[in-house]
Amino acid sequence: MAEANSSLFILHSSLPMATWIWYPGDFEVWLGNIFNNRRTERGAMFPPFWKQDSHWVTVEFSKAFSLEHDETVTIACEGQFNLALDGKLQFGQPKTFLVPKGEHKLNLKVWNQATPPALFIDGKTIKTDSTWLATYEDKLWIDENGVAHGSGIYVPAASWHFNSPDTPPSAYRLNRQEARPLRRDSIAINGTLFDFGRETFGYLKVKGLQGTVRIYYGESREEALDKEHCETLDVLTVPALPAVATESRPTVGVATADSAGSLAPASPVAAVPSSKAFRFVYMECDPGATYDDVLMDYEYAPFDESRSGSFRCNDDELNRIWQVSAYTMDLTTREFFMDGIKRDRWTWSGDAIQSYLMNYYLHFDTECVKRTIRQLRGKDPVTAHVNTIMDYTFYWFKSIADYYEYTGDKDFVREMWPRMVTLMDYVLSRTNSEGMAEGQPDDWIFVDWVDFPMHKRGTLCFEQILFCKALETMAACAEIVAAPAAGRDRIATHRTNYAALAATLRRKIKATFWNPEQHAYLHAIEDGVMNAQITKFPNMFAILYGLSDEKEQQDIMQRVMLNPDIPPITTPYMRFYELETLCMMGHQTQVLREMRDYWGGMLHEGATTFWEKYNPEETGTQHLAMYGRPYGKSLCHAWGASPLYLLGKYFLGVRPTAPGYEEYIVEPHLGDLEWMQGDVPTPFGLIHVEMDRHQIKIRATGGRGTLIFGNRQVNIEAGRETILQI
Repeated sequence: MAEANSSLFILHSSLPMATWIWYPGDFEVWLGNIFNNRRTERGAMFPPFWKQDSHWVTVEFSKAFSLEHDETVTIACEGQFNLALDGKLQFGQPKTFLVPKGEHKLNLKVWNQATPPALFIDGKTIKTDSTWLATYEDKLWIDENGVAHGSGIYVPAASWHFNSPDTPPSAYRLNRQEARPLRRDSIAINGTLFDFGRETFGYLKVKGLQGTVRIYYGESREEALDKEHCETLDVLTVPALPAVATESRPTVGVATADSAGSLAPASPVAAVPSSKAFRFVYMECDPGATYDDVLMDYEYAPFDESRSGSFRCNDDELNRIWQVSAYTMDLTTREFFMDGIKRDRWTWSGDAIQSYLMNYYLHFDTECVKRTIRQLRGKDPVTAHVNTIMDYTFYWFKSIADYYEYTGDKDFVREMWPRMVTLMDYVLSRTNSEGMAEGQPDDWIFVDWVDFPMHKRGTLCFEQILFCKALETMAACAEIVAAPAAGRDRIATHRTNYAALAATLRRKIKATFWNPEQHAYLHAIEDGVMNAQITKFPNMFAILYGLSDEKEQQDIMQRVMLNPDIPPITTPYMRFYELETLCMMGHQTQVLREMRDYWGGMLHEGATTFWEKYNPEETGTQHLAMYGRPYGKSLCHAWGASPLYLLGKYFLGVRPTAPGYEEYIVEPHLGDLEWMQGDVPTPFGLIHVEMDRHQIKIRATGGRGTLIFGNRQVNIEAGRETILQI
């Protein structure tokens, strides 16, 4: 793949560089609207269920300068603009402008209804970057003497890596690479099935098309051949030219492989207008239609393999599980982290928080994390939960804490803080008389897809645990943003209030839902009556989020997590948390067995990417069905890639203990493996871990690390190999 487009690994020149700037969050809101509206259902557009915001259409950018010499700058803009020097409006929309020496201030207002207003200025010393300020309302007023006064709220402008006037933000595209099917089979006189070998994503292309072809996509062979029920399809038409029989173009039917191979280079290519997910493509020609060849443009987010995570061990099946997990993540890492590439193609907060964590152990693409967090939050006012799902709002808060833990990026926490506050205000406005989060008629309470009866009504213990963690996140983030911020006292008050609310809620959760006789958290209160159902969901999160002491954790493990009478979890989504809980409690060997059974089970069913859901009790085409549709299940779903996170954090054993890996530990566990080795990406570079039954080797390039094995601890010295004999 190409060099990474977005991680903290990017090396910046020591010389200042001009870059495109815009109002923070607007690029993500605009791009997210395009992204989330690409979903189709059998040719019909399918917009998301939630409110979609828009970018601010007028933005002012400003900065003060002190120049020793006159300086001419070049100006590029996405939109129409005006320019003021020291408050005096200049003529027109100049492409170049002379700024005289001395103390000056530039103000540019940019208007753009179609794409986010963006600005690029380049001179010897005057260059647009994140030191410029931006506002969407400058709140100017003019007194009786014609003097303008302003009191707008200004924030640092946003930027990324659009460092040329010819590459504005609106031109952002993922990379593409041409690929060919591995196999083609004639199904009927006018129909051919193409197999690309594994799940893929991109734009189908038809060479030399004349007439109309009908295209049916499938993640499985069965789906592609089921014209009435496949989830996605296209109709592609190119007006026919006068029929001329040539060696490279049959006048009837579909070109053979031989004839396709002899195509003239000038053969025209017709491409479908939107990207699709598929492994199989079935194409039928209308009468008289012909084409020469079929291929695709594989679309992907670039990354640098030399700076990416890796894992290998003596178990070939586990190696395959890691590789397929990585490919699943690659396919679902796009402009944002999406859920599944075939059906929804949306950003979902519950899916995304897992993608972020898996990404920290695969490519460490921090920019995609920030883009997705911003896009999910959108703009004020808050009128609904994130994705309309209450638990997904709580995950959104925690995702910011996770991001800070892995990156140490305080600036992003400061940027998001105002939107964290207003979202939490919304949450608090909807709590019940006990201060607990309870679903309202317009809320979606998700938890998980389950194969057993489980009501989601009333006050769920699971939701309270997530709510408590969100409040604790708010208190922690307030501490991060308070130190250098204006309004420090107000933020400190926020921190105190959130911490108090979290502490109170923590006590109420324990008093309300913990059953000492059953040694478990009960499910919910409905209409004032306790629903005593026991599920894994609140119990494992009580361990993950530290709501239970050590004795209670052991009780939960025996009475719930390891109890075969408790209904099993059948989605990779909650298996992520289930297996993390087992790892935290020292059950790595069992986790490996479950990985082989669950993810290995998908591989044995022919999976080339991991699925939205897997129930080993199902057989054949039952594995393809979901939501009452025969092919409704996503066979490439981001939350299916959790082995990346589990193997990196709990087997290679690498995790930060101070923000941004300034401090970290490596606590490797072999489980039942004979040996393993791998790399974990960090802001400092890769941490390499090797372990067998005799020794552990660590190589790292930065941070202060500690190798832990049993009761032994060894300092990891950056730049040198650390070896511990077992």
